[in-house]
Amino acid sequence: MKKRIILILIFVILFSTSVFAQSTYTVKSGDSMWKIAVKHQVGLSEIIAANPQIKNPALIYPGQKLTIPTVTTTAQENEVVRLVNVERSRAGLQPLKINWELSRVARYKSADMANKGYFSHTSPTYGTPFQMMENFGLRFTAAGENIAYGQRTPAEVMRDWMNSPGHRSNIMSGSYNEIGVGLFKNKNGVCYWTQMFMRAM
Repeated sequence: MKKRIILILIFVILFSTSVFAQSTYTVKSGDSMWKIAVKHQVGLSEIIAANPQIKNPALIYPGQKLTIPTVTTTAQENEVVRLVNVERSRAGLQPLKINWELSRVARYKSADMANKGYFSHTSPTYGTPFQMMENFGLRFTAAGENIAYGQRTPAEVMRDWMNSPGHRSNIMSGSYNEIGVGLFKNKNGVCYWTQMFMRAM
């Protein structure tokens, strides 16, 4: 439990100033923290961390006000997805659907690389991309990951990925049908990008 609380606090510190804004939600009859998380496409742990006044997350009541962290970098992430699907369309491949939970994992990975100063598919925090996805509750029959850093725009990062055979292979693979993209900027403004791909079970 202590480890989980520490991880939640680390997430809040990493993301509160640069990735997430906040909104307020009034609990309605039939709501649960999980339903609210899915409705707003944000992780359950982030909602819990943003609402320390709720002592027991399993007990919320109509009329209560909750702070909801909301993603503010989706325009750039969505542009990467759009560019991926442009490339796939040119090759006669089906477009990839955005999976918000996969995007959440990709944001964690980008932030982890930026804040711990490494650049690798294997994270010292989360392990391999496949372990990371599974530990975040995702189930898949096929999965892959592209990472990059330093590129300032979606167009730049997509150009570099498409010019790299291994990265291009992931983007153009027929094995995947879902995608998540995570962008995080370090304190110097350097962009860290993660694309995650999967075919859900």
